[in-house]
Amino acid sequence: MWTVECMLRYTNRSILGVMENQPTNHNYYDKNVTGSVNQFNDALESLMRNLTRTAASGDSRSKYATASAKAPNFQTIYAQAQCTPDISSEDCTKCLEEAISIIPECCSGKAGGNVVKPSCRIRFDPYIFYGPTLKLDPDAPPTTPLQSPSTNNTSSQGKSNTSRTIIAIVVPVGSVVLVLSLFCIYLRLWKPRKKIEIKREEDKDEDEITFAESLQFNFDTIRVATNEFDDCNKLGQGSFGAVYKGQLSNGQVIAVKRLSRDSGQGDMEFENEVLLVAKLQHRNLVRLLGFSLEGRERLLVYEFVQIKALITSYLVWRNWREGTATNIVDPTLNDGSRNEIMRCIHIGLLCVQENDAGRPTMTSVVLMLNSYSLTLPVPSEPAFVVDSRTRSLPSSELTEHNSSQTRSSESTQNSVNEASITELYPR
Repeated sequence: MWTVECMLRYTNRSILGVMENQPTNHNYYDKNVTGSVNQFNDALESLMRNLTRTAASGDSRSKYATASAKAPNFQTIYAQAQCTPDISSEDCTKCLEEAISIIPECCSGKAGGNVVKPSCRIRFDPYIFYGPTLKLDPDAPPTTPLQSPSTNNTSSQGKSNTSRTIIAIVVPVGSVVLVLSLFCIYLRLWKPRKKIEIKREEDKDEDEITFAESLQFNFDTIRVATNEFDDCNKLGQGSFGAVYKGQLSNGQVIAVKRLSRDSGQGDMEFENEVLLVAKLQHRNLVRLLGFSLEGRERLLVYEFVQIKALITSYLVWRNWREGTATNIVDPTLNDGSRNEIMRCIHIGLLCVQENDAGRPTMTSVVLMLNSYSLTLPVPSEPAFVVDSRTRSLPSSELTEHNSSQTRSSESTQNSVNEASITELYPR
């Protein structure tokens, strides 16, 4: 009889030290493997082989092993292997290998499974189902039997030997009782905390898997969207690969970076990097929509952003200096006065000049906004702008997405804040 935690077996013949493979019982977890089944099976087989060696190397007190391994699509396999401790290491290995060979027949494509035999059992699941493994101390050397007191000893020697015997018995027994009491207290306090940690880890793994699956695009979908990666859709070529423009079936325009195949980055490292970048959200960053992983093909799918929008986000000062400040005006502001819009931009640049002595006070700003007859001074370069003295586009990454030309950047050291104090109120 088998249960999740234990096995009960009885018979009218001797079973100790005898390895038996039959009868065999097996079942599987109803959740299917996500991603490549072959890669999952390879990771599972390697994990089970390692557990077989560990369990079979145990002594006559315990032949038991647990471990976990990473599988594709951010899955974790938790596995257990165990033999009855009365059989030999060779028989334990044979029994576990026989159980492992049944997995493709009973549990192919499943995220969990269980195979039990009279002399051994194996189990694997996508969540932790086993507790901590207690390490047993090596066998203690046999104790030397106490010498019986000689009949010629005096009565005082007999009392002394009796006292030593009592001490020799009481001290070890008391120590064992104390250790067991402390161990029980530890388990009582540790188990609830461990369950909470396991639950959090399971929820985190589930969230990571769900998030990763939501980002993954089908390779054929991207191939159709870019018209088989047609050169007519090619936006540019960078050191990490080419960038193509595409359109999904729902009409969304995308930019697809096709990474070079000799990048040397593994699948797991690539997927971890995608997850990290996808969680970064900023209005000045091109948003990563997802990825595709097919054989040696690694694709990154970004939202398509016109180069004009990127220029207006980063190079306000450059446009003002070159007389093209209208490029930074939102098209939805067509109803407003063009001169009034340019005046507001002019005042804004005056307020962020590098030299704080040249910045207007709040009173001056109010006067500038209300009096169009007042002539505004020429603004100087802003202070707190990332790479404010850049002479060209700031990033080859932006060029790879939206331009067929790669521009280089020449930057000098950023401006230094020369203000002596921080003023918490307007001047």
